[in-house]
Formats: sequence, C-alpha cells, structure tokens
Amino acid sequence: MAKINAVAGELFYGRVLTPAGIIEQGVIAVSEGLIQYAGEAAWLPAACEGWQCAAREAEALFIPGFVDVHVHGGAGHDFMYSDADALDTITRFHASQGTTSMLATTMTASKADIDRVLAEVDAYRSREDGMPYARLEGVHLEGPFISQRWPGAQNPEHIVPANIEWLEEWEARYPGMIRQVTLAPEREGALEAVRWLRKRGITAALGHTDATFEEVIAAADAGLNQAVHQFNAMTPLHHRKPGTAGAVMYEPRIRAEIIADGIHVHPAAISIVARLKNEGNLLLITDAMSATGLSDGEYAIGDLPVIVKDGIATLKEHPEALAGSTLTMINGFRYLVRTVGLSLLEASQAASLTPAHSLGMERFIGSLEAGKRGDILQLDRDLNLHAIWIGGRKLD
Repeated sequence: MAKINAVAGELFYGRVLTPAGIIEQGVIAVSEGLIQYAGEAAWLPAACEGWQCAAREAEALFIPGFVDVHVHGGAGHDFMYSDADALDTITRFHASQGTTSMLATTMTASKADIDRVLAEVDAYRSREDGMPYARLEGVHLEGPFISQRWPGAQNPEHIVPANIEWLEEWEARYPGMIRQVTLAPEREGALEAVRWLRKRGITAALGHTDATFEEVIAAADAGLNQAVHQFNAMTPLHHRKPGTAGAVMYEPRIRAEIIADGIHVHPAAISIVARLKNEGNLLLITDAMSATGLSDGEYAIGDLPVIVKDGIATLKEHPEALAGSTLTMINGFRYLVRTVGLSLLEASQAASLTPAHSLGMERFIGSLEAGKRGDILQLDRDLNLHAIWIGGRKLD
C-alpha cells in the first residue's frame, strides 16, 4: 500500500463500489483531494483513524464520479457559444447530475468557430481559481470531418474532408487540449488523420459515417479506437452487409459510445452491445444539448434550430432527425441498471472507468482507488443521487 498522506482528511463510510465489486462495510479516505484508501472499513489504515467523517450511512452507496466524453451543453448553453460564465453554468449543471469530468464537444462548424471554442476552453482551464464544478478535461471535436450522407444534427454546410494542417495547428496552439476527434473513416484523408491522432494519444472515433464493414476494419488497423453514439448516424447492421454498426460490435479494438435514454437506442440493442463490449469498451454518454435540464421549447444545437417536446430534441426543419439529447449521466446510469439490466459494476465501468481510459486518464479518475482524485457520488438504494464530491470537495 502506498504511503498515506500525512495531512488529515475525511472519511466516507458505507457501501463502496470498487473495481472488484461492492464492499458492504467500506470506507473511503480522502486527503488533499486524493483518495488515500478505499476498501474494508475494518482495514482502515491507522494513519487515517480519527479523520473527520464526511458521510456515514450503512445504506449509502459510493461510486466514482461520472466521466462524459460526449456532451454539447446544458442548462441553456452550448459549448459552441460559450464564455467563462456559460462554461460555469454548463459544468455546474452537469456536476449536479453526477458528472465530475467531461469533454466540451463541438459541432461541425467553420474553422473560425472551432478556433473560438478551443480558445474559450483553454482560458477556462487556465483560470487561477481553477474549475469549480465538473472539470473540463479537454475538447471533443465531433466533426467537421464527417459524411455528407449522415449529417444528423450537424450542419452540412461546414462538412469538409479530414485536414491534418488544421489538427497540427490546433495541437501546436493548445497542446493536449483535443482529446477526441470524430470523423468518417471512409472519407479522403481520414486514415492519415487517424494515424496522426493515435500517434499523439488522441482518441480517433468514427461517427456520422457511411463506411462499410470493410472500411471500418481498415480504419481500426490504422488505429481508430472508438465509435460515437452507436447505431445513430451510421450505416446499419444487415446480415449480408454488417455496415458500420456491425463492424463496431464485431471489432474489439473499437470502444462503443451509447446514449442510454430509451430514445436513441432500444434497450435490447443496448443489451446486445453490452454483451459484446464486455471487456471495458462500452461508454455511457449523454450527447446532451443546451436544453438539458430545462423545459420543452425551442433551442439550438450549434447553429441549427431545435424543438424539444416531451424531452426529445429534434431538428426544427427536419423533425425526423434527433438533435442530441436531454439525458444526464445519472439518468443514463439508472437506465443501464434498471432497464437494460447491467450490474452496478458494469454500469459504473461504462459511466466512469472506460471513458477515463478513453481520455488516457485512468490513472487519475474513473474508479475509487488509492491515488485517484476524490471524485465521489453518494447514492441511495434506489440510485437517487444525494451528494457529489469533486477532488474531495463537496458540491453545494
């Protein structure tokens, strides 16, 4: 066991979900924002005894904070049009729903608009007073290197082939900022872009794509390692033409994102994917847009108008096209457990540890283990969210 931090911290007593399963009589010890111990209460290290009790409830379930790698906004704001106040609002809202780390996800837009998002997120991450709510770990570029045939809620006017020069410029200006890029692997220059991304440890994801099964496998050979919102905006599964959807389920090198809201994907389809992606390669995402957390009405995703009715977001001019979601991570987590039938451990892995791996941050977040950040959620037996700690600090 690593040496315990000499600075006194706080203790969380209850049921603790660890990568090995639930410890019924467990405890988490957190000091200076880091987990010092997570395990059986009976084995609490002597150095932690006498620390202040932050929570003690036998029925409480402590799980790791959620990590959302695909989220466009919330509480009335969109990452495409955000300043520091808007970023505070978005990250505060999603933190209240259990998200402790997230990626600011862009839309298919002009280079100038993407430049602006990167600059805003970089300034926000560099604030002297830090990030007070869910941490923006970087940016996910969803487009503009996608297929004209599968734009979904992306503006087709801004779709362009993969551009290595743009990627190089962004990486040079904001090193490490871009964590994920979604592209259509069948398009000109895409495989070169995939190789470029993976060489730098950036997740290369397929999405909004017309790729065949064979083209997806070729992209996986080049390093492609993720698929955004599985089944949505991609060639479907057919028994003679497995398409993109079939290739993602077949290929173990590709992680699959899933929107578990009962709208984007049928629960039986999620269950099938979960059975195939059962080795740490299923990710829960929200794909949340600006209306998340608000009532039905008219909104926008990027520069496209959206109608939200009964919580379902669709493009105003093309109502057959879903426009992101109004899902939150806690609701998606509950859906995976209650409706799809995943275990608490399986759902937690999809909501926290696997996305942490996607970010290359599994050493720091994603599970309740010594040495990781004190991102902790307290749930009750019905999976209601009662308290959130980010870096050991309780969210008001």
